[in-house]
Amino acid sequence: MHRRTLSAPLALVALVMTPVAAQASGSATAAPAPMLAYPDTLRGDTVDPQFGVDVADPYRWLEDDVRVNPKVAEWVAAQNKVTDAYLATLPGREMFKQRMTELYNYERFGLPRKAGANYFYTRNDGLQPQSVLYVREGLHGEGRVLIDPNLWAQDGATALAEWRPSEDGKYLLYSVQDGGTDWRIVRVKDVATGQDLADEVRWVKFSALDWAKDGSGFYYSRFPEPKEGEAFQSLNENHAVYFHKLGTPQSADVLVHAAPDRPKLNNSAVVSDDGKYLLVFGSEGTDARLGVTLYPIGSNGMGKPVTLVGDFANNWEYVTNQGPLFTFVTNKDAPRERLVRMDIRRPGKLTELVAESEDTLVGASRVGDRIILSYLGDAKSEAQMITLDGKKVADINLADIGSASGFGGKSTDPETFYAFSSFARPTTIYRLDTATGKSEIFAEPKLTFQPNDFTVEQRFYKSKDGTEIPMFVVMKKGIDRSKGSPTLLYGYGGFNVSMTPGFSPTRLAWVDKGGVLAIANLRGGGEYGKAWHDAGRLDKKQNVFDDFIAAAEYLIAEGVAGKGQVAVEGGSNGGLLVGAVVNQRPDLFAAGLPAVGVMDMLRFDRFTAGRYWVDDYGYPSKEADFKNLLSYSPYHNIRSGVSYPAVLVTTADTDDRVVPGHSFKYTAALQHAKAGDKPHLIRVETRAGHGSGKPTDKIIAEAADKYAFAAKWTGLTVE
Repeated sequence: MHRRTLSAPLALVALVMTPVAAQASGSATAAPAPMLAYPDTLRGDTVDPQFGVDVADPYRWLEDDVRVNPKVAEWVAAQNKVTDAYLATLPGREMFKQRMTELYNYERFGLPRKAGANYFYTRNDGLQPQSVLYVREGLHGEGRVLIDPNLWAQDGATALAEWRPSEDGKYLLYSVQDGGTDWRIVRVKDVATGQDLADEVRWVKFSALDWAKDGSGFYYSRFPEPKEGEAFQSLNENHAVYFHKLGTPQSADVLVHAAPDRPKLNNSAVVSDDGKYLLVFGSEGTDARLGVTLYPIGSNGMGKPVTLVGDFANNWEYVTNQGPLFTFVTNKDAPRERLVRMDIRRPGKLTELVAESEDTLVGASRVGDRIILSYLGDAKSEAQMITLDGKKVADINLADIGSASGFGGKSTDPETFYAFSSFARPTTIYRLDTATGKSEIFAEPKLTFQPNDFTVEQRFYKSKDGTEIPMFVVMKKGIDRSKGSPTLLYGYGGFNVSMTPGFSPTRLAWVDKGGVLAIANLRGGGEYGKAWHDAGRLDKKQNVFDDFIAAAEYLIAEGVAGKGQVAVEGGSNGGLLVGAVVNQRPDLFAAGLPAVGVMDMLRFDRFTAGRYWVDDYGYPSKEADFKNLLSYSPYHNIRSGVSYPAVLVTTADTDDRVVPGHSFKYTAALQHAKAGDKPHLIRVETRAGHGSGKPTDKIIAEAADKYAFAAKWTGLTVE
């Protein structure tokens, strides 16, 4: 499925988690724990005058890299010691860990990719730290291990990231992610022998990987090598596209596309279906406002570039081409996206193939002589097949409320694969023949639970300004609905990211133990297209917080949750969300679980990928944006003298997307404030990053800690 051409910085996705009192036994109003003895944290005297406001930043020193500053490392160790001691007292911790381990322990497959006669796919036997890459000859051939990343590191924290077979299936291009970082090392493997070639490319980040059709080499994007000691904090600028010819050193790679006059552009390259063109998509931020440059690929290298789109005003996603006629998904004149055709000989002229509809078009791909369109209708997946000129062929029948992904393929082959999952149904892989319209199961997991034991509802509630917001509510059948239940409310609300139904063993464990899971589709996401996104960003960001607060109020008013029984969770931009609403309505929530959050809204753009996020947040250096950011920044709006809910902050030492200094500073400020006697703790994972590549055991351990913490403070009895 051709979706977003830009890579990781497009979303903060994600996610996309002293003596103490005993756990509450079913009561949300159990006696609070005694005051914790938090580690002493040095308060500096840093003050930044900005637009007539003196902004205090006493914990600036905690921004330093934990690997570089030993004082920060000591602070992290001291905080983890206090947190570990507290978490060890929670009886639900081991219960959750045991149930999550059981729910994770099932065979699961990734989407297959066909190249030549070979099929490549990932498989995890259940509790392997990392999934293993297999290859089989023919659809029904016996799979053999091609890459087992579990052999790369004793702690399981080195992961196989992006991978792509060559057109003929002879070689595999793959990238290695170590300790959760966004940096990648790219290598090439001979599929027949299983041996790596000598080729190796470094300092790759936020990159598409695409082969030349003749298999002579590949295209990738990279940043300049950072200075010593700055790899995990320095700003990511001067992203450029290169071509690497097999059998040559990286120093010989050919620079294809750069924009030295616009160092903030992210540039990502895709080879056209016919192999005759290279499309480079450039974007300065996360708002999918792209420029598109076309390079003819000749026998002697690249031809003269042609600017197809130069205004950086809209989203453009390549689907396919028939000679000079290129098909794109775009939101130009269509906030919920449409399918158009462009003649590259006349770039400014568009022909509409499929008009914008009430549902949001989120992806399209060519398979054989069909195009598959993927839609979101009220945050649920829908799909259909059309002809190359836009005429509808048939709907693709999907099961119930859920999410479908995949549908990738080739113009020369009618075969495609897609994955379908829901809150209580793990991913099943289907094979679809677009010529016949027939779907069949390629891989279906054997489960250790009964999906029919759970119920999924979609509800709609009104936010503060009257806007109707959808929300999924998941609970176990037979739960006593005459009184409120401890509820985990999850949200994101940003970067055009849609919260769609998906299977999570850790969250299902919460529901299996009698809790309710609610996931709100807040403004700022992409559920209803550009207008929905715009309504929750920049000076409209407060709408997101209002939506989330209204979700909690609705759950309590409807009796889904009782008062004092709602814990809020979110990661990355969702961590910001939790920090903001806990500041604004500390009385409403029993617990907050902000993970890898953006907590200092006045300095987020100074580190690694943070400068991309100005599309959603604004520029701290501009007065109007500064005032808006200061109004909700979690770090700057902690209220002393107010009783806060219990808070467990989670982050990781190798997070170079949202640097952990955000969470460090927020936690220090919260612990310093007179914010009540409930615990305000931080859990810092080692050898982990923003989320991707995290081994299974670390995922389970962190989730068990978070949900045991939420269970205590919402009154969920875990037995």
